[in-house]
Amino acid sequence: MLGIAAAVLFFIAFLINAAEISTNNIFTSTNFMLVGLALLALHVAGVASGLAARGRGRRR
Repeated sequence: MLGIAAAVLFFIAFLINAAEISTNNIFTSTNFMLVGLALLALHVAGVASGLAARGRGRRR
């Protein structure tokens, strides 16, 4: 799930950069890329990987 969120943020950053949209200092393409990289690092580290798998097959 974090990987998908990172991909969406990278796509938004690409659109802002490619269309040369003028935004304020908070919503720049660099900030979107940095947040996307942080989410991608969390995904690779396996932070949210066990959340969905814990509740499924263990209640027998």
